[in-house]
Amino acid sequence: MDRSPQLRWKRLAVAITPLTGAILFPIVVPLSISSLGLEVGVSTSLVLTSVWFVAMLRTSEMPH
Repeated sequence: MDRSPQLRWKRLAVAITPLTGAILFPIVVPLSISSLGLEVGVSTSLVLTSVWFVAMLRTSEMPH
């Protein structure tokens, strides 16, 4: 079975998106809070969560 490269990249994105957010969020937010302050940390968490949510929606596999 010959899979197209586009399908392979899509499946890779579907697999990596949740892992990336789950790994980056707990690292980036506390670091931003400790180095830049609470306000920046809360803002960073809001922006990062929004971007992650949109990325998860864009890469999700929905039944047709």
